[in-house]
Amino acid sequence: MNIQELKIHLANVSRSELEEWKVRLGDDSRKGVITALKQAERRLEREEQQRFHFQERSSFEEQYREQGYTRIAGVDEVGRGPLAGPVVAAAVILPVDFYHPGLTDSKQMSKKQRLAAYQHIQEVAEVAIGIIEPEEIDRINIYQASKQAMQQAVSTLQPEALLVDAMELNVEIPQLSLIKGDARSISIAAASVIAKETRDTMMEQYARLYPEYGFEQHAGYGTAQHLRALDTVGVTPIHRKTFKPVLDRL
Repeated sequence: MNIQELKIHLANVSRSELEEWKVRLGDDSRKGVITALKQAERRLEREEQQRFHFQERSSFEEQYREQGYTRIAGVDEVGRGPLAGPVVAAAVILPVDFYHPGLTDSKQMSKKQRLAAYQHIQEVAEVAIGIIEPEEIDRINIYQASKQAMQQAVSTLQPEALLVDAMELNVEIPQLSLIKGDARSISIAAASVIAKETRDTMMEQYARLYPEYGFEQHAGYGTAQHLRALDTVGVTPIHRKTFKPVLDRL
């Protein structure tokens, strides 16, 4: 086996297999061999750290399972702050053996990372979405709209217990509200990813209807580009008319 073949092989070995290779190559002083072993060691250390952090962020789910609950839903929403578009919530019940390294608060993930997580979650988990449109947001306020979107998603899944990001819902099942829950609970992080990717896709579709606003770039938030479009083009049907930057332009 040459050094390039060794690198390819070591890219997928387990911890125990790497230790065997270290013994086997212990007398090999070639620089390429030493580098390949070090690279494999660093990869395994990184993967072990990722798994440790993942297990840490599964502790709330484990506490519920110890109490006998199996259908545990993480719940999160996106879209409270934008001037346009809906607020979108997601509820996600992950399988017990779910593992996706790097899954965390969707805002801290790159688009590529979110898409990979989104696809994985959709393939293996139970997922439900709740959507409250701008007209209803204006009628009941954004806080109540966010809560209603969450409750819509939860009612579809019918879980036994909830982990909710920073909100208490009007449901008669056990729930735990976690501040910054999308960074502390894997289930809430999964819901965060589903909600964000769903809403981003909706805003990209709106961008084709209203191309002057750049919704595909800022998802409806009050950027300078968005505010200029409000001044020059005006308010659209998907704007939240009770939000001050929009209200001031009516």
